[in-house]
Amino acid sequence: MRKPRDFDAELKTLEDKARMLKDRKIKQLGELVIATGADALDVETLAGGLLGLVDSGDAARKAE
Repeated sequence: MRKPRDFDAELKTLEDKARMLKDRKIKQLGELVIATGADALDVETLAGGLLGLVDSGDAARKAE
C-alpha cells in the first residue's frame, strides 16, 4: 500500500527553498554591486544602467 503524501509539508519545503534562493540572489547582487564599485553611484544612475543592460540584452536575443 502506498504511503499518503503530506502536501502541506512538501509545500512548506518548497516555499523555504524558494525563499533561500531569493535571499541568495539578493545577496549575490549586493556583492556584485560592491565588487564593481557601483555602490558609489546614486540609486537612479545604478537603476538606469541596469535597465539599459536589460534592454540591450533583450534586443540582442531578438536579433538572434
